[in-house]
Amino acid sequence: MAKADIKSLYYITHVDNVPSMLERGILSHATIEQRKIAFTPVYDAEIVSNRREKRPFGQRSLWDYSNLYFQPRNPMLYRVICEGNKSNLAVVGVRPAALDLEGVVVSDGNAASAPTRFFPAAEGLSRIREEWQIIQREWWRADDGSKRRIMAECLVPERVPAELIHTIFVAGHTEREALLKKLPGAKVQIVPEPHIFFQPLRSWRVGTKISLVDGDMFFSGMQTLTVSVNLKGVMGKGLASRAKYQFPDVYVFYQDACRSKKLTAARPALYKRESPLEEELAESGEMLKTKNGAKWFLLFATKRHWKDRSRPEDIEAGMAWIEKNYAAEGIQSLALPALGCGLGGLEWKTVGPLMCRYLNRLSIPSAIYLPREREIEPAYLSADYLLSP
Repeated sequence: MAKADIKSLYYITHVDNVPSMLERGILSHATIEQRKIAFTPVYDAEIVSNRREKRPFGQRSLWDYSNLYFQPRNPMLYRVICEGNKSNLAVVGVRPAALDLEGVVVSDGNAASAPTRFFPAAEGLSRIREEWQIIQREWWRADDGSKRRIMAECLVPERVPAELIHTIFVAGHTEREALLKKLPGAKVQIVPEPHIFFQPLRSWRVGTKISLVDGDMFFSGMQTLTVSVNLKGVMGKGLASRAKYQFPDVYVFYQDACRSKKLTAARPALYKRESPLEEELAESGEMLKTKNGAKWFLLFATKRHWKDRSRPEDIEAGMAWIEKNYAAEGIQSLALPALGCGLGGLEWKTVGPLMCRYLNRLSIPSAIYLPREREIEPAYLSADYLLSP
């Protein structure tokens, strides 16, 4: 069977279960219960209980299948991370040959969701190819169906053989060392892959309150996320485009701020969103037991017209507004992109020290998410350079 671009399938589990999986394979919930095998659950019982009742093609229950995802960085993993500790999680990589096992069923979304359809493996794989662009996304939404569809599953009856496991992914090097101690002599690869676990690839401190981060700002733990925009009400590219499609209410607020002139080249506009992002991003987010506070968005004009280049004086004026107003507005922590350094055409060696000069005077933690468009020379990322008088 042709596997398209499918290089791996994935199973989410607790690290304590990995030794058993490498010995017995990845077992279905029903098989684990029948054999009375001890295991550590990562999903709360309320979330997975409805899988007992759902039966693809009216035959086996979902409880009788080992469920592998085509995309591990999905709403279910995000939920597990929100409710637990990422250090205790592992994502098990499985060879695509699992699709050739007898009786495999493929779902076109979260198998427990009512709209999801089920197909024999060959037909299901054709559906997955059609959905591949969505399945490989960095983000999802509930209202367009992508939250369900990104969780498409390969359902393997009873057991995925241990020999099909090729890699164990963990959140970082510390987690890798801890798992290696549980698996002396294991031949399987154990790979730190923080991006899968919604963690930055790297981050480090500059001074006591500023972090530089290489990662996805929209999964930041900061209370307020800064989005670079123009003054014409157009969110066409970059972070603005992502905000427009992932959070439509932010776009509505932005257009109103442009029309009413609440957003200017010298004055960002703060959208005090009322609901936590976890409710939208996590599987069954409304049932989460632990939630962060509401996530706010600071719309920062780095361009006057979307065709323009960014102006350093506008970046400085906006940063001065933040310094003057953050406390009164209730901003408790702040994530920012490297303002104007992407599509705006400015150089980090100019913008970095400017931003850090202002952020260093704030009493709250802040994080600058570095541009992905180009590599920055290490000398321009040092505290000596960024915080020099």
